[in-house]
Amino acid sequence: MTASTLERPTKALPDQVTLRRRALGLTAYDPARSAGGYTLFAGQTAAGRVDLVDIEGNTAHTWQMPVRAGRDAVILPNGNLGYNGSHKTSAALYPAWDLWHGGDFYEATPSGEIVWRHEDIFHHHDGQWLANGNLLYTVAAPLPADKAARVTGGDPRKDGADGIIQSDIVREVNRKGETVWEWRIWDHLDPADFPVHAIFDRRHWPMINGLSLTKTGLILMSLRTTSGVIAVDRATGRVVWHVGPDVVAQQHTPMEMEDGSILVFDNGNVRQGSTSPFSRALEFTPEGKVTWSYADPMPPSFFSPYMGSCQRLWNGNTLICESAFGRLFEVTPEGETVWEYVIPDFAEYPAPLNQFTQGQHNSCFRAHRYKAEQVTWL
Repeated sequence: MTASTLERPTKALPDQVTLRRRALGLTAYDPARSAGGYTLFAGQTAAGRVDLVDIEGNTAHTWQMPVRAGRDAVILPNGNLGYNGSHKTSAALYPAWDLWHGGDFYEATPSGEIVWRHEDIFHHHDGQWLANGNLLYTVAAPLPADKAARVTGGDPRKDGADGIIQSDIVREVNRKGETVWEWRIWDHLDPADFPVHAIFDRRHWPMINGLSLTKTGLILMSLRTTSGVIAVDRATGRVVWHVGPDVVAQQHTPMEMEDGSILVFDNGNVRQGSTSPFSRALEFTPEGKVTWSYADPMPPSFFSPYMGSCQRLWNGNTLICESAFGRLFEVTPEGETVWEYVIPDFAEYPAPLNQFTQGQHNSCFRAHRYKAEQVTWL
């Protein structure tokens, strides 16, 4: 070996994170057609940091919260941050539970002062901060044995040794942490009528992954493991309508629009009649008629197999969060992209989550857009 060979510098390897080799931060912006404003997101691997970016992709504000994001963060009407954190000692219900539990809720001022906290170690997925100051969220609870025996579909080979199947209770608590309303899904739906998709185990039926209120007081609930959205009359507990897997596929974040239609992030896993999964923003009536949708012109290039959100903006555009790939983008009613931002920060999920979701991630559960007058403290 010659001296010149010994002195030759080692060539650096290209970045091995595929997404990080692509364009990050602000990648598209049409000032004339974008709604403008500020976009909020809480990175799933950001160790508790919440970011607010302006329309040019610059960081306008950050919060450092005490725990990593369980799912989501929002700006409340009083200007404070509502934060759905991941409880450090959450219930251990089944192997994948840590992927989607939250259970450590905080309200923080713009300066980061914690002014309210609520803990519930059985909480998972979504939480809605209500106008009256209360908090609406979903908790896991064991299905009664007679109901569990009626769960169909899924993969019974993955059933837990204890035979327990978790189900869902929707709970509302006041500022004192007192439960003021509760709804158990198994009192109103028969598991035999809502089979679990074959790709899932049967440890959790039907896994409510999204909640919201309509202007008439119905509670919209998104059913992940069975694909569907239901509307529940808060006063009677009755399921008023159900849109199922013939319309949606593993969807998230149902929200009512001004005309009464429902907007969801339709993930697209196991979509009926499709062998190539892709995601879309989907709007439909309570009767199940699709009235609007957005998919990428090359559909497979827009796909998040888990998480995801859509928000109808004040100018008629739609903000979409392609969660798994940290891509936040705004489209017009005609489906033209007028703003795009790709979260530039990557990290691994903490243990034991990294056993299920491996590698470096820039994901977030949802993103929210706000007008300048909603963040006057900036």
